This record gives sequence, structure tokens and C-alpha cells, in this order.
Amino acid sequence: MQDEPSTGPASWGDGLRFGFGTLSVLRVRVHRWDRPAAGRAMATAPLVGLVLGALAAGAAALVAWRAGGLPGAVAAVAALAALTRGLHLDGLADVADGLGSGKPAEDALRIMKQSDIGPFGVLTLLLVLFAQISVVASEFDASPARGALAVLASATAARCALALGCLRSVPAARPGGLGAMVAGTVSPAAATAATAGTLLLTAALGALDGWSAARLPLAVAAGLGCSWLLLRRCVRRLDGITGDVLGAMAETSATGTLVALALLG
Repeated sequence: MQDEPSTGPASWGDGLRFGFGTLSVLRVRVHRWDRPAAGRAMATAPLVGLVLGALAAGAAALVAWRAGGLPGAVAAVAALAALTRGLHLDGLADVADGLGSGKPAEDALRIMKQSDIGPFGVLTLLLVLFAQISVVASEFDASPARGALAVLASATAARCALALGCLRSVPAARPGGLGAMVAGTVSPAAATAATAGTLLLTAALGALDGWSAARLPLAVAAGLGCSWLLLRRCVRRLDGITGDVLGAMAETSATGTLVALALLG
């Protein structure tokens, strides 16, 4: 539920409610629906990822324990899609179609806004989902704890990418929509804090499980680097971000994190 927009500084609680209300299916009462609250929401988005990742990891670990790594991996990806209404996957497909069209920014944005999915979007979704499922399955085959932590780290990294996409130096590609609401709302200091907090958390989780403390944060850093490259590409091609671009950044960060985990062994 939403209250009327407010004015003045937004609290971190306002930001968290905005974040959970926008980025998940979890029912929360959103007291602020304005740019100050949006900035707080994008800066604290990794906390949303942490909660969603924990829910998906728990469900997936139970399935993996009873049925094996591959069913567990499918359960993890399905759970995260359900918890977000497929929001980020939809954005990824739309951005793939827009960038793949090779058309000028205005036409590419029009393609992204259409409700159907084109061949670039379908191919990108298939490759990303296959990559995510295959890596998570291999982690669950190694141990339920490793699989659960891989899900948790990738989900948190996905939402951490949103803070980078909403830096004050990044404009909106078009007026209106979620992209225009959140574009340019996160200060460099807040984005740095969100990134550092995510890396420290994943290092602590990896160390607690007996891994090298560097493996998880290195993978998260790689995932965030992939999403940053996508952001730069979208800003050059589309003159800014949209809600779809943010969704694509989230899925790119999650997939990059998982692929890096596989490469790090």
C-alpha cells in the first residue's frame, strides 16, 4: 500500500519500505513515494537482496537435500523470479531487444517498452537462466551450504548493482516510469557504502563456511563489474537508464557473480 507523497528528507526506514515494496512481492506499507525515498531505497537495495536471497536459498537447499543439486538450482531461480514477479528478467529481455536492434535511442526505447519479447530477448533469457542454474547446481552438488551461499551472494549482488545504476551522474533515458523516479538519486558515498557492505558481508559468510574469505567477495566484485559495463553501454546507446536497464543490471550482476564463482573453483 502507498500513502500520499511527502516532502522533506526521507528516513532509511522509508527507503527500505520503498525498496521492498518496489523490488519484491512482500507486502509492506510504503509511506513515501518520491525521489528522496527512492534514493534511500536504491542505496539499501542490497538488504532487499539479502532477504530475498535467504528465502530462495532456504527453499533451494531443502529441495537440493531431498532431490539433488539440479532441482535445487531450478528451485532457487524460480523462487527469486516469483519473489520479484520476474521484474528483473523482464528488464533483461527488453534491454537485450533494444540494444540488439541496433536502432537509434528513441527507437530502441520504443522497442524496450513493447510488451512482447523479441529474438534477442529470448536468447539472452535462455543463456542467462542456463548459466545461473548450471552454476548453482554445481555448488549444491558440492554441499548444500555452498549452494545456499551462492544463491545468497548472487541475489545480494544483483540488488547492489541498482545503487550503481542510480548514481547522481547517471541520467534517466526518458521521463516517467520507475527509471525516472530513481535515476540520479544515489550519492557516490552511499553507493560506495552499499558496495563495501556487500563485499564485507560475503567475505564473512564465506569465511564462516570454511571457504577462502576472498572467493565470494571476488565473485561479487566481478558481477558488479559486469553490470557496470552494461550500464556504460546503455548510457551511451540510450542516453540514460530506465527501469528495464536496472533490471538488466541486476540479472547481469547475479549471473556474473555465479560465473565468477564457477571460474574461481
